[in-house]
Amino acid sequence: MKVELFDYHLPRELIAQKPIEPRDKSRLMVLDRRTGKIEHRHFYNIVEYLIPGDLLVLNNTKVIPARLIGRKVTGAKVEILLLNEVGDGKWRVMVKPGRKLRIGTRVLFDGMEAVIIDRLRDGTRVVEFSERGEKFWNTINRIGMIPLPPYITEDLKDEGRYQTVYAKESGAVASPTAGLHFTHELLGKLRSKGIRIAEITLHVGIGTFRPITVEEVENHVMDREWCKVPKETVKMIEETKSSNGRIVAVGTTVVRTLETMARQKEMKEYSGWTDLFIYPPFEFKLVDILVTNFHLPRSTLLLLVSAFAGREFIMMAYEEAVKRRYRFFSFGDAMLIL
Repeated sequence: MKVELFDYHLPRELIAQKPIEPRDKSRLMVLDRRTGKIEHRHFYNIVEYLIPGDLLVLNNTKVIPARLIGRKVTGAKVEILLLNEVGDGKWRVMVKPGRKLRIGTRVLFDGMEAVIIDRLRDGTRVVEFSERGEKFWNTINRIGMIPLPPYITEDLKDEGRYQTVYAKESGAVASPTAGLHFTHELLGKLRSKGIRIAEITLHVGIGTFRPITVEEVENHVMDREWCKVPKETVKMIEETKSSNGRIVAVGTTVVRTLETMARQKEMKEYSGWTDLFIYPPFEFKLVDILVTNFHLPRSTLLLLVSAFAGREFIMMAYEEAVKRRYRFFSFGDAMLIL
């Protein structure tokens, strides 16, 4: 299957640079897979589409201040982006400038230093930091910055707007952006209506920004991401399914986590890495409804929603979204796929 089937034209001015206030006032495109109908609402209207007995599943990951600015011993500026921890004090990272940061290079920060100890095939590096544990995180929280996607070129005054209101498990380098639309008040309205809420964790990696560069979909290799489904969430999923309720996944990260767990021999709590690549055709074992944002052309996220709703329906919806001037990507508008 050719990746070009998942391409579309997006005017640059439709890439949202700032979040809408309040969070739940963003627009909501509602797609009904059964009827093929498309509606245009606001995110707070999501309450009307969910019913008592549904289970809303959220990704509670929290974005860490993963962008670090340091200097080589020569004084040259260096930028490091933390990706994932690979050992005691060791992290897989992206670096700038890449060609000048060879194995053995020391990078100095305010209160800490790092040494590049390996270069991986994908161009990322492994660095070892001088600090460990609580001292390391204290330094990171003091000197680090929240990394924003490369398509957001304006400064974000409130870094908390790139976190969901329920974020608590630190480890992501990108936000699970479908969840950015929820407010505490909206979650309260859903609970009052009889919609239960469960949580999973998937620490979103840098792969979420990367377009597919191969010509054929099947040749793409996914970045691994760490995820967890706790015992209480598994229990709530089983109860929902047994009572004919619907599983509502907030974001593609929740979809990948739940569908990874569903591919075990039995339904039980899960903790580990996932590189599950979802593209058409795909058999969804758990997820019934999807809340998601509008995604980059030729991206794994666009393939996932196409697998869920059908490529033709999704591409038609995206064309409609462009015509109606929806806002795209992380700070953009949302889509509800029933």
